Amino acid sequence: MFVEKPAESTCAIAGKDVMFIAKVDSSNLMRKPTMKWLKGKWLDLGSKAGKHLQFKETYDRNTKIYTYEMKIIKVVPGDAGAYRCEVTSKDKCDSSSFDISVEAAETNTGQTDILSAFKRADAGEDDGDLDFSALLKAAKKKKRPQVEKEQIDVWELLKSAHPSQYEKIAFEYGITDLRGMLKRLKKMKVVEPKHSEAFLKKLESAYSVEKSKKMVLTVEVVDPNAQVKWLKNGQEIKSSAKYIMEANGNVRTLTINKCSLADDAAYECVIGDEKCFTELFVKEPPVTITKLMDDYHVVVGERVEFEIEVSEEGAHVMWAYEDQELARDSTKHRFKKDGKKHMLIINEATLDDIGMYHAWTNGGHTKGELDVEEKELEVLQSIADLTVKAADQAMFKCEVSDEKVTGKWFKDGVEVLPSDRIKMTHIGRMHRLTIDSVKPEDAGDYTFIPDGYALSISAKLNFLEIKIDYVPRQDPPKIHLDTTGNMVSQNTIIVVAGNKLRLDVEISGEPPPTVVWSKGDTPITDTEGRMRVEARKDLSCFVIEGAEREDEGNYSIVVTNPVGEDKAILFVKIVDVPDPPENVRCTCVGEDCATMVWEPPKYDGGAPVTGYLMERKKKGSSRWTKLNFDVYESTTYEAKRMIEGVFYEMRVYACNGIGMSPPSMNSKPFMPIAPTSEPIRLIVHDVTDSTCTLRWLAPEKIGAGGLDGYIIEYAKAGCEEWVPANTELCEKQGFVVRGLPTGEKMNFRVVAVNIAGKSPPALLGQPVTIREIMELPKIRLPRELRAKYIRKVGDKINLTVPFQGKPRPVVTWLKDGEPVDPKVVGVRNSAVDSILFIRSAEREHSGMYELVVQIENMEDRASLEIRIVDKPGPPSGLNVTEVWGFNAALEWKPPKDDGNCDITGYTIQKAEKKTMEWFTVYEHNRRANCTASDLIMGNEYTFRVYSENLCGLSDDPCLCKNTALIPKIGLEYKPPPYKEKDITCMPKFTQPLMDRSVVAGYSTAISCAVRGFPKPKIIWMKNKMLLDDNPKFLMQNNQGVLTLNIRKPGAYDGGRYTCRAVNELGQDEVECKLEIRVVPEEKTE
Repeated sequence: MFVEKPAESTCAIAGKDVMFIAKVDSSNLMRKPTMKWLKGKWLDLGSKAGKHLQFKETYDRNTKIYTYEMKIIKVVPGDAGAYRCEVTSKDKCDSSSFDISVEAAETNTGQTDILSAFKRADAGEDDGDLDFSALLKAAKKKKRPQVEKEQIDVWELLKSAHPSQYEKIAFEYGITDLRGMLKRLKKMKVVEPKHSEAFLKKLESAYSVEKSKKMVLTVEVVDPNAQVKWLKNGQEIKSSAKYIMEANGNVRTLTINKCSLADDAAYECVIGDEKCFTELFVKEPPVTITKLMDDYHVVVGERVEFEIEVSEEGAHVMWAYEDQELARDSTKHRFKKDGKKHMLIINEATLDDIGMYHAWTNGGHTKGELDVEEKELEVLQSIADLTVKAADQAMFKCEVSDEKVTGKWFKDGVEVLPSDRIKMTHIGRMHRLTIDSVKPEDAGDYTFIPDGYALSISAKLNFLEIKIDYVPRQDPPKIHLDTTGNMVSQNTIIVVAGNKLRLDVEISGEPPPTVVWSKGDTPITDTEGRMRVEARKDLSCFVIEGAEREDEGNYSIVVTNPVGEDKAILFVKIVDVPDPPENVRCTCVGEDCATMVWEPPKYDGGAPVTGYLMERKKKGSSRWTKLNFDVYESTTYEAKRMIEGVFYEMRVYACNGIGMSPPSMNSKPFMPIAPTSEPIRLIVHDVTDSTCTLRWLAPEKIGAGGLDGYIIEYAKAGCEEWVPANTELCEKQGFVVRGLPTGEKMNFRVVAVNIAGKSPPALLGQPVTIREIMELPKIRLPRELRAKYIRKVGDKINLTVPFQGKPRPVVTWLKDGEPVDPKVVGVRNSAVDSILFIRSAEREHSGMYELVVQIENMEDRASLEIRIVDKPGPPSGLNVTEVWGFNAALEWKPPKDDGNCDITGYTIQKAEKKTMEWFTVYEHNRRANCTASDLIMGNEYTFRVYSENLCGLSDDPCLCKNTALIPKIGLEYKPPPYKEKDITCMPKFTQPLMDRSVVAGYSTAISCAVRGFPKPKIIWMKNKMLLDDNPKFLMQNNQGVLTLNIRKPGAYDGGRYTCRAVNELGQDEVECKLEIRVVPEEKTE
């Protein structure tokens, strides 16, 4: 497919651009090709396109050539490696591999080659050896004029050198990276394609297939009978369901079904000593991202959880922050995988985490932005100014919204340090500064500054000097209640459960009164905790943190001083969301609906319940679906749009003015089902004086509830009282209603029943009169029984003859006018038919059978003939009546036993008396005579005949009483005259003896070939001496090939050997020299 490929090896300079071009011819392609640029084995560079990697595609309409370009901008060392471009179009695939090596950019430092500093300038023939002393000499010596050496191409030198000389050449010419140079040299060598004598078409260099797809490797061989072997990574592949090997003419195929990553390997096809190779690349389908990443906007310290969902479980997902990949062993980031879900978790977000987060798969990318804001600190209670007398305690306290926030206290801008008299505490959200035994120097401005926030809370401490030079004023205590805000009346306060109640009550009186808060009769004295009392100047604060239902009740405040006392009573009402509804249950179901009821919550939260919200889900699912968005006031609800046959569960929420209650307990699972439709085609099948037989078909619509059975009911005409005819459900589609009054008109109906209840009834169109219907007897003989009924011996006979008649007739079977014997023939009768059956038919069962159906003095008859047939007996009286030429006339008589049916023909066979092998002359011959033709002259023949009927040929033949001899007449053979050819000749050696040299102790043989007639006598000689019966020598003569075997020759068996052939016409001889080499034995110490 490639017209032009990238160069196999490219050396790029770091910092410069490099471009690769590939061209594909599309003139023979059905659709546009797809090009992929890959690095390594699987990394698709298409997903890395950007400033560093650029791809371009152009198309020439005239030449129909696609040009693909890949440009690397400013090459870096990380770009080095193996690359591959792969083009696919439907079922065609081609690929090209190339390597990129990156070299550092050249820098011109102006320095001479350092190697010259290590060479001697005056060493004569030692010039070139390393000498560090030249660098240490201060005076420069005058160098001898250098003779310019001819430039030598090291590449050409390495190409022509023997591998053993590589290291020497590298040392001589200063090559340091010999391994890399040899690797490039191997790629530079052009290997001439070797002509294959076994393959017409070899495997492609590489194939590519997607995971779980099928791959077919095909080769064409020269010899259509050649046996091939398929190897995978050098191991032979056995035929199996996964690997299918096929041979079709010259084509051999290997089919790999459902390719997996284990099939990514090198494959070979072997025929004898020849092989062809290929590499199969199995591509995993790209993992796509089905659920994209969401953006997050959080405050400092909150948990962040980025979540994506991919198309396949077990997929690899790479997480990155901005352009940096996140390490899996990071303590700040945590990675979680749950099936197809992948999560990146940041437990406590900081301002440094702001940015864009990315998730990569091999087939998708998504990103989400994280925005982190500083948490705003809210002051819940500020610091109040204090005026304190000497030796008293001063306490500054403030409350902020975050329990984890710490801070520092300052006085007039100077940090306050703890001491025995000054203490700083931090409990929850409260920060306190306590100064014991206040002194005049403690007066000043005090400030609390939270750590990490641009916020300060300030108050002033005033030192009060007491002067007892006046008479204090005395006023009775007074409680000033504020009736605005959360007071619904002068003494009732409503608080939502979980909220904070802070009640500031202004108090006046001189001297300052003592304040006591009580709940009922129990005084509240705590100054810290969930329920506490805080005292200020002219103010008493009652605080309840996180109000609960138990906090509801009457609270009193009593203020006293020496002048008097004042008291106020408040009622605190806690309102909350209601309790969940109770006893949620299903009372009725329909085809796609269900009626649900429940009971109101026991506790309404202190506010009236305004309505309910309902949810449902399928059993086993965790996803709840809302059924209403506006509150529903009733406690009965009909849920619709449900699927019949599916189990559902429901739950209910109660709502009041405060909010929504927790969900109720799930209802028991219920299934929407509906009764079936009414049965169809209800008819009256039969009526007697006291019974009525009904039949019907199943309902057209049954549904998921199935069908349990039917109830049959009847009622007198004009009466609406229906009486059930069956106490148990009838599962069949027919029923006999018994015990009916004779002569009455009755109505009937049938109802189908399933788990959902009864269906609408199926009614008869008009009433039925209960009266026996008189019907004359009538036999309806089947068409096949009106003719002669023929069966073979041993067959089963089962004849059903229907009839009609009311009341039920009497049925009788006769054979040849006599009642049938029940031991021989079986009979079964019903109200509508009669069955005659014979388990194994015999010829005695043949005869005329008659069926008689009788009602009182009326009857009907029907006759049928049954004939049981068997194979016939053999013919008789077979004779040869006449013989003429090559023909013989035969005659015989028909068989005595025709098998109870007509003879359909005869089969005639002949046999020669010498061999008695039988051959068929005629088949299905209808006459009792025939003529056997084409008999062979001089042979004597005998004949036999088989008879044939409907059951086949007779078991035994009829043999001929006489034979037919075909005489020889007027034929005499005169052979042509024969002239013998003279083939006599003197002996002549056609293959001489050859000189040989053998090792002593190893048997050998010398051979030659001779021809001559009469057969010559062979004489073997050694050094002109005859070799007679020496057992060491074995002489053989096989069709003129003469062999002398010498058993374990020794040093004395060498010499000249002669072979002589002699006959009456002359002689001939040949000779050779045999040399015996003695191998010297090694001496052992």
